[in-house]
Amino acid sequence: MAEIKDPENTIILTLKDGDVVIELLPEIAPKHAERMKQLARDGAYDNVAFHRVIEGFMAQTGDVENANMEKDYNPRRAGTGGSQYPDLPAEFSRIPHDRGTLGAARSMNPNSANSQFFINFSDNHFLNGQYTVYGRVISGMEFVDKIQRGEPPANPDRMIKVKVAADADA
Repeated sequence: MAEIKDPENTIILTLKDGDVVIELLPEIAPKHAERMKQLARDGAYDNVAFHRVIEGFMAQTGDVENANMEKDYNPRRAGTGGSQYPDLPAEFSRIPHDRGTLGAARSMNPNSANSQFFINFSDNHFLNGQYTVYGRVISGMEFVDKIQRGEPPANPDRMIKVKVAADADA
């Protein structure tokens, strides 16, 4: 596992194959980083499916409203919801959508990001300046690469547990 420099701004995302460590970028996208920590602390991301996973592009998850595997999971609705919290304003930056970066999923409205996010499988620079980058995988990308593909996947992988590293011992 990678060395964690700032536990308060580090997310540990447990997948079936292992832990993915994500360094949040609060200095670049403070509202998005705060929202991810809030939802992790709420337990809202636990058991949520990766509902859109495109080979060579990205793996998308975070629909806490429609993609929790323990609730009424409906693959046709997964990807259409958010959380109980209001949508976030865009926090675009010059940080490129490189392999392993975390981007905020949204509708056509740039200010509609909420709980959903994606992890880039490759450098997707065509997304630069259009989607908020608010984190990067610092270890465990090999586990992200193993996520089941599909739109939606027939048997979607899920985020088993998502926690803030500072809370890991709690």
